[in-house]
Amino acid sequence: MTPMSDAPARWTEATVYPDMWADPDLDPRNNDETPEGEAATLLDFLANYRLTLRMKCEGLDPEQLARRSVPPSTMSLLGLVRHLAEVERDWRNWITDGEPLPKLYGRRDADFDGAVADRAVVDAAFADLAREQAATDAALAGFGDLGERVGDDRISVRELMVHRIDEYARHSGHADLLRECVDGRVGQ
Repeated sequence: MTPMSDAPARWTEATVYPDMWADPDLDPRNNDETPEGEAATLLDFLANYRLTLRMKCEGLDPEQLARRSVPPSTMSLLGLVRHLAEVERDWRNWITDGEPLPKLYGRRDADFDGAVADRAVVDAAFADLAREQAATDAALAGFGDLGERVGDDRISVRELMVHRIDEYARHSGHADLLRECVDGRVGQ
């Protein structure tokens, strides 16, 4: 007798490789162009991890996006979107002098705690993420030398870029597992 489970069946849209999210010719992260230079390579990796997060959220309703993993964790796909918007703002605070921008969502962990199944919250989270990404990208574009040290902590632009890639890569891994728990879809 097979035990009953509430877990969704695993599936993918890919037909070529069963461990992929989409077929290679349909995957927007695949391109034939190799970036030239260190800065372009870092930006390409960052763009692909950002896109991966958005892809993991596509096609889900507010309840699915806000669905938490396993107790006591507060992690959800929507929480990750809100968290990364908050983190983008924090990174911008690292590179600017003067008073830091206030937190987007208030107290610690409010990015995850406030990730509730409401269309307005979902729309605001994705708008916040896009706005904060663009603002941080614009602030960093003003520095031509990746070795330049910026902000009160004198962090190098290169170190900040690698940190951003690391953050998105780590949370893309979380998004893989969260999405599989929501509807069973798997893939890189």
